[in-house]
Amino acid sequence: MNATRPAAVIVLAAGEGTRMKSSTPKVLHRIGGTALLGHAVRAARATRAEHVSVVVRHERERVAAFLAELDPTLVVADQDDVKGTGRAVECGLDALPAGLTGTVLVTYGDVPLLSGDTLVALTEAHLAAGSAVSVMTAHLTDPTGYGRVVRDDEGRVLRIVEHKDASPDELAVTEINSGIYAFDAGVLRDALSQVGTANAQGEKYLTDVVQIAREAGHGVGAHVVPDRWQTEGVNDRVQLAALGRELNRRVCERHLRAGVTIVDPATTWIDVDVFIGQDTTVLPGTQLLGATSIGAEAVIGPEVTLTDTEVGDGATVERTVATLAVVGPGATVGPYSYLRPGTELGAKGKIGGFVETKNARIGAGSKVPHLSYVGDAEIGEDTNIGAASVFVNYDGVSKARTVVGNNCRMGSDNMYVAPVTVGDGAYSGAGTVIRKDVPAGALAVNVAPQRNIEGWTERKRAGTPAAAAAERARTAGGPAAGDDAGSAADDDAGSAGDAGPVAGEDVPR
Repeated sequence: MNATRPAAVIVLAAGEGTRMKSSTPKVLHRIGGTALLGHAVRAARATRAEHVSVVVRHERERVAAFLAELDPTLVVADQDDVKGTGRAVECGLDALPAGLTGTVLVTYGDVPLLSGDTLVALTEAHLAAGSAVSVMTAHLTDPTGYGRVVRDDEGRVLRIVEHKDASPDELAVTEINSGIYAFDAGVLRDALSQVGTANAQGEKYLTDVVQIAREAGHGVGAHVVPDRWQTEGVNDRVQLAALGRELNRRVCERHLRAGVTIVDPATTWIDVDVFIGQDTTVLPGTQLLGATSIGAEAVIGPEVTLTDTEVGDGATVERTVATLAVVGPGATVGPYSYLRPGTELGAKGKIGGFVETKNARIGAGSKVPHLSYVGDAEIGEDTNIGAASVFVNYDGVSKARTVVGNNCRMGSDNMYVAPVTVGDGAYSGAGTVIRKDVPAGALAVNVAPQRNIEGWTERKRAGTPAAAAAERARTAGGPAAGDDAGSAADDDAGSAGDAGPVAGEDVPR
């Protein structure tokens, strides 16, 4: 085993967190797309420790279920009725193999900005100094609420005093105990057996281990970290929001330095597991959440929310909400589009304004330009779906699928009553309700001939502004009146008179 690799990391996550005022355990509140405890486990795993033990108590089943899903190899240890961090560490240590030797790190489940690199640096400093105990410390302008690190005249650590037990002189100390430690396993085990509960809180303090180890002649050191945020814990929602903002600032900065343009980081929220390729531009008001992946040279935003969504190189996504969707290279989406789970848009395809999709595969070069719902469907390549189309996928009991082939030109205001298939190269007229399969190359129409009933407005809506306008137009010599019964240009169902014009992308009818 690597000499600087800790033998174990113990993560304390047993507290109730009453100041959160929440039915959710504190350590399960989320920032950056992950629960606070998830961040802590990620940092612990980054040390490559052989064992990671997480100590739980409050809402034990919920926290343990989260851990089992996150990492089934974690050791879950239960804290008993004895209170205090010292007892929590003791329970965590007891859950590890008997006779464990080497370095044991202790961290907390509510310190989300602590990094694996910092834990590794603590381990290295601990071993280099030959200490039995090393405490991670930081200097704060306002150390209220934190335990103070008391040193002797030569700078050696004498003891750590909890805020409630500190004297006025000790309260003036600005060096605080982060609660994060490196211990020699044997020294830790022996010292914990000597820790009592004779303090203001009646708890078994982990900090007492420092004084016990020193009095036994063991070396006690301190590792000061300049980045105070890595020692900051969450006690209430104000701190949760503050740490969330700082984490997001760091995530945005990481992407900026990697070659991503983020126009306004203050209004851009990016979860820690999001990937963004070089030369992509992220516009204001964008949220990239979960495991979202963005290719290179894409444009995302403004006002876009993508959750667990994949966007290809060179794609453009504007004012869109998407979840578990795939947008191909060079494709365009938006504005005001809603991509629900199972949406796959092919390369250079288009999902336009006010379009909703769900469980739909839309082929390369195909377009659903505007005002449509495409659900449980498969659309081939280079096909155009006219405006105001609805894929009627649900009969009140079950859902069925619609298939539209390649190179189709479908009219506006079409209804596709699933299950139904439209063959390659087919057309449809505006207003068509497609209830039967359409063969390849066929024109589907089912509209009735138009009838114009002349004079209807003046007779049936007399006295209205519409009637007055109609009378003015008639007396001024408007277009010649047609037959009241109406007529069809041709009785052939395939004629332009019955079918009406076929909708194009830019001229919906």
